[in-house]
Amino acid sequence: MLKSPFEHSILKRAQQKNILEIEIHNLRDFTEYKHKQVDDYAYGGGAGMVLMIEPIAKCIDFIKSKHHYDEVIYLSPDGERLDQQMANQLSMKKNIILLCGHYKGVDERVREHFITKEISIGDYVLSGGELAAAVFVDAVARLIPGVLNDETSALTDSFQDNLLAPPVYTRPEMFNDWKVPDILLSGDQKKIDEWRHNESVKRTGQRRPDLLRD
Repeated sequence: MLKSPFEHSILKRAQQKNILEIEIHNLRDFTEYKHKQVDDYAYGGGAGMVLMIEPIAKCIDFIKSKHHYDEVIYLSPDGERLDQQMANQLSMKKNIILLCGHYKGVDERVREHFITKEISIGDYVLSGGELAAAVFVDAVARLIPGVLNDETSALTDSFQDNLLAPPVYTRPEMFNDWKVPDILLSGDQKKIDEWRHNESVKRTGQRRPDLLRD
């Protein structure tokens, strides 16, 4: 599930250029149980299984034995919401461990003693944290210098200045009588920049007015 998004496009090229290193660890490699069990029933009863502390602790200790890590992040629906500002901040970190939850989550002692930050990618529940981890890596890695061919591209993404990105156009200039706005063909960069900013504010007000309030 994780290998596929990490072996294509921008993330693949970043790893090939040694700008980014991604390691995937299977918790089943750190359990002593014969059948590679990593989960068990919750104390106190109730539906759903819980990831055990022992394989998680062993895995984190193993990873930390090789490098220093700035953050140990648990992907959880009750974590702090991932946004562009957080992605910007975390892109400055050198090494990060991501723990993917599963089933009913992880033994609470993991969160109390190993986790430095909990992050959610939205107010909904996934079957596991793997997809959330892939989203996190993509959002953060593209901000690392050298990952994108044009580093200024990330600076004009939506949310960078708490605004949605303005409309963009490319060739042909005319299609089905639908014409590209004249201002974008004018060559006057100052006026183009002003138009783009105004369009960003307009679009944000129409589609995400909460961002303007923030």
